[in-house]
Amino acid sequence: MEIQRQTGGIVMRRPTDALDHVVGQLREIDWEDIDEVEQTCRAALDTLATDPVAIRHRLTDLPNRTELMALCEHYDILDKIVLFDDRESGVRVRLHVFLPGYFDRPHNHRWSYASRILRGHYRHYLFGNAELDEHINPNTLPVLHAREEPVGTSYALHHSMVHAVVAEPYTVSLVIRGPAVKDRFLVMDRNTSHTWWQTGANRETAEEAQRKRMSAQRLQELIGQLNGWQLF
Repeated sequence: MEIQRQTGGIVMRRPTDALDHVVGQLREIDWEDIDEVEQTCRAALDTLATDPVAIRHRLTDLPNRTELMALCEHYDILDKIVLFDDRESGVRVRLHVFLPGYFDRPHNHRWSYASRILRGHYRHYLFGNAELDEHINPNTLPVLHAREEPVGTSYALHHSMVHAVVAEPYTVSLVIRGPAVKDRFLVMDRNTSHTWWQTGANRETAEEAQRKRMSAQRLQELIGQLNGWQLF
């Protein structure tokens, strides 16, 4: 059992409840108010990053949580590990591991989110809240803000913001995302001038979902790497 001291006495809480407890405080966020998102999620991210027992336990237990394993995704340049999913509120906690060769294209999101860099760093490009459709030429989008995101950095991004990142290999970030407010988002390739819509999982075919689903073997490989980096 884990012992936590609170005003009025001592509360006994199992380590398995720690992540639920932290994220439970995020269910009432106004995800359209990015200032509120940043402040509230930063506190939660700081708690999880400085006392990572909850994450370590959830990683170990993840193979037994089929509902979460079904949400974990593996791509050739990025892994997404889902640690927590609250279907009622839409709040989800993920670990992102950026692999060698990672190349991001300008895009917006279906949901607002907050992120904290746990390992490595990335270069972050923000293009603004642009009016987007599939006919836009991505090369007409000027970079309005460029910044480095080193270890310890946290930030929040509204779902309408167009951005892109260039990550150092094996950069790891902890992400808290809010509920989806759109069925699709636009991705733009500035090298080819090509743009296309991507949809959420609820609009994917079974074949598309299976192609990106993370295997149990891949999860164990990632857990081994995370342990080697002593993040949790």
